[in-house]
Amino acid sequence: MSSWYALYTRPRHEKQVLEDLTKRGIEAFLPTYKVRRRWSDRYKVVEEPLFKNYLFVNVDYDRRHYETLRPYGAVTFVMFDGKPAPVPDAEIDSIRRLVTSELPYNPHPYLKVGRRVHVRSGPLEGCEGILTRKKGLTRIVLSIQLLQQSVSAEVDADCVAPI
Repeated sequence: MSSWYALYTRPRHEKQVLEDLTKRGIEAFLPTYKVRRRWSDRYKVVEEPLFKNYLFVNVDYDRRHYETLRPYGAVTFVMFDGKPAPVPDAEIDSIRRLVTSELPYNPHPYLKVGRRVHVRSGPLEGCEGILTRKKGLTRIVLSIQLLQQSVSAEVDADCVAPI
């Protein structure tokens, strides 16, 4: 019985693997988003993978896993305890609905309360701290240690990356 699985690829090979899998008759899904990139002479809107180095395949793992890994750039299935981890259909449907909707969306690093984070831009650029809580959609409260005391500051989530 076929299920959805996450397939890990070589960097920047997602579209090539998608094309090859489609030619082989394997159902594959690569969610993308549009981003504006700058060339030396112009700006251009290009589509990039929403999840770098990953795409999703709907296969019967026991019967077609070797064929799924055959395209150049395909590395491995995402595994837990040595077994491929199926992705629930509901999650694939949610991602499909997001990608086909008119809502603006962008990828964000997975930020978890209690993890150390690094501020990449803004007035606190270069500071490190602990994510104490998420507030609203794109705001977080960051605890930064100064002189062995904590100071809380609101930082836009786009400016923060996990360490």
